Amino acid sequence: MSLPARHSLLWRLAGALALFCLLLVSLYADVGRLLLEATSYLPESTRQTLKGYAREAEASWQERGTPGVDAFLQRLQERERIWAVVVDAHKDSLSSQPLTAEQAQRLDFVRRLDFPVGRPGGTPTFYIPFTQSEARLVLELPQRLDPRQYNALISLLLQRVLPAILAVVVALLLYRLLIAPLSILRRQAAALSAGDLSARLGPQVTGRQDELGELARTFDHMAERLERTVAFQRQLLRDLSHELRTPLARLRVAGESEQDIDALRQRLGREIQAMEKLVGDALELVWLDTERPSLPLEEVDVVRLWDVLRENASFETGWPVERMPCDLPADCRVRGNLNGLAQALENILRNAIRHSPDGGMVRLAGRRQGEQWVLWIEDQGPGVAKGELETIFRPFTRLSAARPGGDGFGLGLAIARSMVQTQGGRVWARNGEPGLRVHIQLPAT
Repeated sequence: MSLPARHSLLWRLAGALALFCLLLVSLYADVGRLLLEATSYLPESTRQTLKGYAREAEASWQERGTPGVDAFLQRLQERERIWAVVVDAHKDSLSSQPLTAEQAQRLDFVRRLDFPVGRPGGTPTFYIPFTQSEARLVLELPQRLDPRQYNALISLLLQRVLPAILAVVVALLLYRLLIAPLSILRRQAAALSAGDLSARLGPQVTGRQDELGELARTFDHMAERLERTVAFQRQLLRDLSHELRTPLARLRVAGESEQDIDALRQRLGREIQAMEKLVGDALELVWLDTERPSLPLEEVDVVRLWDVLRENASFETGWPVERMPCDLPADCRVRGNLNGLAQALENILRNAIRHSPDGGMVRLAGRRQGEQWVLWIEDQGPGVAKGELETIFRPFTRLSAARPGGDGFGLGLAIARSMVQTQGGRVWARNGEPGLRVHIQLPAT
C-alpha cells in the first residue's frame, strides 16, 4: 500500500496526535520535575522567618533563662501549632520540660535550613543555631511555610485539569482543520441545491493542498459546470424558440394564403425539414455539452476522410472537387473518432462553402507540431471582425452582415468545436489573407 502525499490529512492528524502525546508526556515528566525542583528547598522568605524565631528564642534564653524559653515555646505553639524545642550542644533541653526518648531520637534527623525539604507528605524538622552560643532552636516546618503545600493541587491540575484543557485545544485545532471546511461545504452545497448556482467555496478551502482542498476544487468545478450548463441550456432554449417562430410563421401564412396544393405541400416539406434539422442540431449540441461523451479513439487518415467529405459536398452544392483541394501530406494521421471528426470537418467545410464568393476555393492544409497535428480549413471570403473570432463558435451566431451566405442556424461551428473537444482537441479561428481560417488541433499517431 502506497503512502498518501505529503499534504495529506493523514500527516496532519498524525502530527496533531503526536503533539498531543508529547505535551501530555511533558506535563507528567518535565513539568513535574520542575515542580519538584522548585519546591525541594525553603525559599528565602521562609528561611528568614525561621531565623527570626531562632533570634527570639535566643533573646528569651539570654534575658530570662529557662522561664524565658518556656514562654517562647508556649507562644510559638500558639502561633504555629508545631513541635519545637531549644537544646544545647549536648542535645539537652533548655526548657523546664526534659526531652522524651522519642524526642531525643528525633533530634538525630534534623536538617539545616539550606537542606532539601524531603519527601512529599512528610513533616521536615530544621534546626537554627544561636548566634552567641552553641544552643539551637529545633522545630517542625509550619504548614503555612511548607513550599510543598500546593503540590497536591498542582498535581491535580497536571493530572486532571490540564490534560482536559489540552484535549479541548487539540479538538479545536482538529475542528478548524477538518470540520470548519466541511461546514463551509455544507452551507454552499445547501445554497447550490436551493438554486444559487453562484455558490462557491472560495480560496479559503480550495487553496488547501490536502484531500479537503481536492474536494473543494471538485465542488467548485462541478458548480461552475452546472452554472454554465444551465445558462447554456436557457440561452439555447430562448434561441431555439426564436428560430422556430420564423418557419412556423411562414407555415401559418402559407396555410392561409397558398391556393396551390402542390406548392403548399412542397413548402410544408421544406419548412418541416428545416425545423427537423434545427431541432436535431440543437439536441446534438446539448448532448455534447452536458453529457460530454467519451468517444472511442482510433487512427484517422485525414487525407482519405477529406476526399469523402468533399465528394459529398460536391454532390450537394455543385462545387467541383477541384475547388476543395487538400495540401496535407499523405501520412497525415491523427488520433480521434472517425465519425466525430468527419462531422466536425463537414460542418466547417459547409460553413466555408456557404460564405465563399462565386468561384472561390476552400482548402484543407496543416502541419505537424511535435506530437500534434494542426489542421486548418480556409476560405476566400471576407473573413470576420477580429472581435468576433470567438463569437462565431457560439450557438445561433450568424454574422450575415459581415459575411455573405447568412442562411443556416449558426450551430455548425458550435457543434464542430464541441465534437473536437470530446476527442481531446481544440478548435479556433483566425483571419487569413483573405478569408477565414478555422484551425483544428488533434494528437498525432
